[in-house]
Amino acid sequence: MSDALIIIPTYNEKENIERMVRKVFSLPADFHLLIVDDGSPDGTGNIVKTLQHEFGAKLHLLERAGKNGLGTAYIAGFGYALQKGYDYIFEMDCDFSHNPDDLLKLYEACKTDADLAIGSRYLTGVNVVNWPMSRVLLSYFASVYVRWVTRMPIRDATAGFKCYRRNVLETIDLDRIKFKGYAFQIEMKFVAWKLGFKLKEVPIIFTERLEGTSKMSGGIIREAAFGVIDMVLRGWFGKIKPRK
Repeated sequence: MSDALIIIPTYNEKENIERMVRKVFSLPADFHLLIVDDGSPDGTGNIVKTLQHEFGAKLHLLERAGKNGLGTAYIAGFGYALQKGYDYIFEMDCDFSHNPDDLLKLYEACKTDADLAIGSRYLTGVNVVNWPMSRVLLSYFASVYVRWVTRMPIRDATAGFKCYRRNVLETIDLDRIKFKGYAFQIEMKFVAWKLGFKLKEVPIIFTERLEGTSKMSGGIIREAAFGVIDMVLRGWFGKIKPRK
């Protein structure tokens, strides 16, 4: 059995899902793949079911009744990964904004010295392709803001391309993770850091999706901006504790 599971949440990704599955399984590593589909009306889940006939036990599907947020999708995936005994658990988007080839770099970082490896857009400058300047600036300064408020030694605090060692997810009390949108990515890094785990950034190039529709919204941005302060206060007052 593989020791590594890649979790990809999906909602209406029929343009990307088959190509992504085939790309991941073409890599020179024995990765397994879990698709967490939130009832995509475009048939994304059905495409995965068809591919399962070809890829067998390497390809897993977790279907949920509706669109319940990125954070809850990942937490459901984390529970699945821990139950099935995987040692390295990845987060990744389906739209090829995260280059599947970089999975190998994150895997190596966690196998050597990192507890949480982060695919970073801003470690060596601004490595983003096909974003309008307004969104580049929003994302970059959001990470600057988070770094200033939290004091986390991370340049890309909002990154969603990551690899966790199993013991990180076993230690974090996932039931107490508050955020459901993209602020979930910030909170998971912050909690891991406060619990003493080693975070390591790995440089990547982020490319805006070519197919499908972005899930970014104003509400997601507001959650991240205002939620960070509440998150830090919980950290200061000792409310971040390991799972019992």
